[in-house]
Amino acid sequence: MIEDIWVDEKVRALRPDFAVLVVAASGLRNGPSDDRSRRWLAETADAAVPLDHEKIESWRAAYRAFGAKPQRTRPSVDALIRRMPLPEINLVVDAYNTVSVRHALPIGGEDIAHYQGSARLVRASGDEPTDEVLGEPEIGEVIWRDDTGVTCRRWNWRQCVRTRITEATTEAVFLLERLEPMSIEELTAAGAELTTLLGEITPEARTETQLIM
Repeated sequence: MIEDIWVDEKVRALRPDFAVLVVAASGLRNGPSDDRSRRWLAETADAAVPLDHEKIESWRAAYRAFGAKPQRTRPSVDALIRRMPLPEINLVVDAYNTVSVRHALPIGGEDIAHYQGSARLVRASGDEPTDEVLGEPEIGEVIWRDDTGVTCRRWNWRQCVRTRITEATTEAVFLLERLEPMSIEELTAAGAELTTLLGEITPEARTETQLIM
């Protein structure tokens, strides 16, 4: 799957600085939050950037570029920082939320077992299949989708129920989404941090990465 993920040219035209680092993991043994993941979450409180940080402002500008109002439907990292202290979800979600806040970097986590076909980032036609949680995308909205339908609306605002990572997830793909002023070097470092945390959860897990620019 990781080799087949792609970004549509219409999205690239909207933000030529966009890049996504894909981290795929297999052989995971997820589970409920524990003292270790609670420590990760607690430590992020000191690492969180202010809400007017240039990285977050860049995402708000990207939302405005396709007609979304970031005050109503916030970029994921904006919404996450506003929820501090971070909520406990499960080990794997706690791990990528930790990295997301540390780097002010939107990260999506998807259960590969519930994916159909390849993941792609496109601008919506408005008639894509979706679920009740997401609602129908607007024409021109940036969405992640697979062969079944929308997996995440408004770039990284809200994920569908179908592909969410749960305690039963054993194979996952993580989408680390970068805009300037974040450097590619920091994006790569964030991916390495996520891989390290996944290795703490499951030492035998296998991971691979791919940078899409």
